[in-house]
Amino acid sequence: MDSVPEMDTSNADSTSINININTMAVSTTTNNLNNSIAAAAAATSSSSSPSSSTPSRYENQKRRDWNTFGQYLRNHRPPLSLSRCSGAHVLEFLRYLDQFGKTKVHTQMCPFFGHPNPPAPCPCPLRQAWGSLDALIGRLRAAFEEHGGKPEANPFGARAVRLYLREVRDSQAKARGISYEKKKRKRPPQQPPALPPPTTS
Repeated sequence: MDSVPEMDTSNADSTSINININTMAVSTTTNNLNNSIAAAAAATSSSSSPSSSTPSRYENQKRRDWNTFGQYLRNHRPPLSLSRCSGAHVLEFLRYLDQFGKTKVHTQMCPFFGHPNPPAPCPCPLRQAWGSLDALIGRLRAAFEEHGGKPEANPFGARAVRLYLREVRDSQAKARGISYEKKKRKRPPQQPPALPPPTTS
């Protein structure tokens, strides 16, 4: 009886080993790629979530200003609704805030009137600085429209309010000796155009 010839399996074993190694390499590469994608997605979500969920400093201040004005309306005698609020009521609110001011505004009788750096204390009153009032009105004007108010009925944009802020700015500038005007840029001196060389006849 003929013997069954033995098959040479050395090539088959090496082929199987190569296939297994290649499969492992592909699997490892796929896992690394998946891990990189997951890490990138987590980093993106963690970096974007704080900015979208945390309000800015401006938004926080605007909300506090709006709540303060609402409290002022509720404490008003008689109480006022926002729909009945006018520019005159806004001026009352701004004058009411002066009692919490921290800016020294000299009277005309004060020896330091118009002095930007007084050398000694004086009994002149403290007021809200013009810059603070101007920024406050800007935030309240925006908040009014965000809460459903119509731009044409916005009491914070009334002409009387604009005139009052301009008056406060000018009076404080004189009393404190501080100019609020923007400094104009100095233009570099222009060189005269070069003269053409003289022509010889």
